[in-house]
This record gives sequence, C-alpha cells and structure tokens, in this order.
Amino acid sequence: MLHIYNSLTRKKELFTPIEPGKVRMYVCGMTVYDLCHLGHARVLVVFDTVVRYLRYTGLDVTYVRNITDIDDKIINRANENGEDIAALTERYIEAMHQDIAELNVLPPSLEPRATASMAEIIDMVGKLVDSGHAYQAANGDVYYDVSTFAHYGRLSGKQLQDLRAGERVPVDTAKDDPLDFVLWKAAKPGEPSWDSPWGPGRPGWHIECSAMSTCSLGDHFDIHGGGQDLQFPHHENEIAQSEAATGERFVNLWMHNGFVRINDEKMSKSLGNFFTVREILKRYQGEEIRYFVLASHYRSPLNFADQLLDSARAALTRLYNSLRGIEPATAVAGDSEYALRFEQAMDDDFNTPEAIAVLFELATHVNRARDQDNLAEAAELAAVLKRLANVLGLLEADPDSFLQGGTTADDSQTIEALVQQRLQARADKNWAEADRIRDQLHEMGIELEDKGGNTVWRRK
Repeated sequence: MLHIYNSLTRKKELFTPIEPGKVRMYVCGMTVYDLCHLGHARVLVVFDTVVRYLRYTGLDVTYVRNITDIDDKIINRANENGEDIAALTERYIEAMHQDIAELNVLPPSLEPRATASMAEIIDMVGKLVDSGHAYQAANGDVYYDVSTFAHYGRLSGKQLQDLRAGERVPVDTAKDDPLDFVLWKAAKPGEPSWDSPWGPGRPGWHIECSAMSTCSLGDHFDIHGGGQDLQFPHHENEIAQSEAATGERFVNLWMHNGFVRINDEKMSKSLGNFFTVREILKRYQGEEIRYFVLASHYRSPLNFADQLLDSARAALTRLYNSLRGIEPATAVAGDSEYALRFEQAMDDDFNTPEAIAVLFELATHVNRARDQDNLAEAAELAAVLKRLANVLGLLEADPDSFLQGGTTADDSQTIEALVQQRLQARADKNWAEADRIRDQLHEMGIELEDKGGNTVWRRK
C-alpha cells in the first residue's frame, strides 16, 4: 500500500491512481541555457526512481518531463554568446541527455518542448482571457489576475494579504496587482516571437508547463513533481491558471524534493560552490552520484561534500564485491523476506535509505553463503539483490566493470600483467617479489583481493 507525502495537503496519503492500473505523472524539466547541475541531477534521479518503483509494482506509468527551450535566461545567454537560440538550446539538450544517461536516468515517456507547444499555450491563454481570469495590459503583455482564483496560495500555504504586504519589488505599473503574473509577453526587438490574438510575443514560463502537462496527460492527472524551489511561485501559478482554464482539479498529488547544499551552504554561483554534473563526473562514476542522491530521503536536504561521494563509492564497492564472481540465479521467488521489506520501505513515501539498508543485508548474506561454499543460495540471494537494486537504478553494471571503472584498456593490460607476475611469484614462494608487486599496484591506486588461488583487482 503505497503512501506518498502530498505537498498540497502536507501529509502522507494512500496513493490511488485516477485510472486503475495507470499513472500519469509530470515533472518540471530543465531550462536549457547551461549544463545540468547537481540540483537538476537530484530532481532527475529522484523522479526516475519514483517511476521505476511504480512500474515495479505493476502500474502502467506515462511519465512526462518537459524541456523549457524559450525563456529570458535562454535569450540572454544566446545574446551573450552571440549564438542562435535554437543552436544554444539544442547543444544543451544534447549535453543534458548525455549527462543524465551517465546517472542511469531512463528517458521519459514524453519530453515536450515549449517551442513545439505554442498552439496549446496560446489556446490556454485565450481561455483565461475569455473567462475573465486574465487581461491584456497597456504594455501589450497578458497577465493572470490572481484575485480571481479563490484558492491561490493553497499549495505554498501563503496568503494573498501576506504576499502583498511583503512585496518589495518595484511594482510593474502595467499590472492591476503586483502579484499578477505574465502569461504572454509582447515581442521586443531582436527577440523570438509567435503570432497570437494579443500580438506577436512569447509565453511566460508558468503557462508553458500548464499547457505541456495538460496537453500530454489531460486536464486532471495523478502526480506533479519538481524541486522544492518550484513550489512557489511556479507550481502555485500552474494550479491557478490550469484550474481556471479547464474548470477541473489540476493534480491529485504534488511531490517536491528537498534543496541541495554544498558543504552545508546553499549552492550558488556567487559563493563559488556551484557544481555541474559534468564536473562531478570527472571524479566519480555516474552510479556513485546516483547512489549519493538516493542515500538521503528525497524530501530532506541533500548536502554535497567530497567525503559523502567517497562514502557512496565505498558503499557501492561493497555491494558490487558481494556480486563479484557469482552468476545470479535466473528464477527467484518474488515474495522473499527481503523483497517484502524493500517494498515496505519504498511504500513509505519512497524511503530509499531504508530500501538501501535491505540491499546491504542481502549483500552480507550473499557473502556468508559464498564463504560457506553454499553457491546455490549465494546465487539466489545475488539475484534478489540485483533485482531490488535495479528498481533504484543501481547494480546494473557488470561488477568488474564498476570496480575497475575509470581504467583505460592499456592500464588494464598493465595491471593484469602485474597481477599474473605476482601470482607466479607467490607460486614460486618469492614472497618479497610478490609484496613488491602488491605495493607497486597499491601506488597505482589498485586494491588486490586473493580468492581461492586467484586474484581479483579493483580501483581504490
């Protein structure tokens, strides 16, 4: 019985799909003007894991993750680079796909782009204008009238009067109310624009997601997710404009993952602690980053520090070592004690730290069975370990490939040759030479493990 924390109601709720057996889910994707950073990585890994688990339970999931490819930041970056906007966005979309593939994030069912959804966006703005929820101001922009939506602030817990009292930004004199937000921006010289009933222009960010989600999943769907930073105003505005346009409840359940911090400080370019996934991948394997993300509950803050990535590497090394040299059984009962406990953890609002704890128990019992030469039991336990870990997007690599990761083909040949020389030295009882070779490999960053007359190696 899966229970998920609903940001809208601020409590865990039994998850019941609108359509039995099927789930429709939307997550706000990237605005593609730069490389994917650690905050993006957390959103992508968290909701990829949610989808994987929902499918593991037998649900048919339609997962939509959009791409924002027209936005102020994109236009500004293209101007700074002297680059065509389409070329800029295509370059960063390709980079995003490369980076998240390294994190073992599966492609979504649909990946709509804002620029390809313009007809749907304009149609939704038109409905809001026609129904009196939006107006065109003197500057040509079209704004959503927040005062017309009775439930504004329900998701974030904010009250209109408090928001107005806290308004410190200079008021856009074109708006009727400082809280009103833009749906359609009138064209400015040198900016891309599309024809509309309100003149040439381009959409605001909030309306893009409402149009892409409802076009892909219908006016009312099961789950909407994203980072906690999007809860207000982005998701709050999505609810207001979507429900006003369709007359239906927008989303049943809202999920938000926690913030990312760097060494216990907010991640920020101005603080010099801003890390892209590509930078981190130079020092850690993608699976190590994924494990690091899942080792914390998705709603808690995630603190990034090198020692925590090192711990993730050590943890995965332990899990892969338990599988090394064992061929997992092909047929295993699906209702083992470990599977049930894993499912109980995941059914409790996707408690991945508890689920990972079950994996380590399994690894311990795999090792014990192997040490006792009970290879049939070890193979069955290894199969359960791999099957459950795969639900989290972990342990999908060949154990040797992971443990020897980051090693070039030439390096591998050199290491293998030294390992064989050491084995020969041991066979000749030349212990001094065997120790010398072990020390040489150790200086190269290679750990050796002697097993039953053979030796396996891995990166430290």
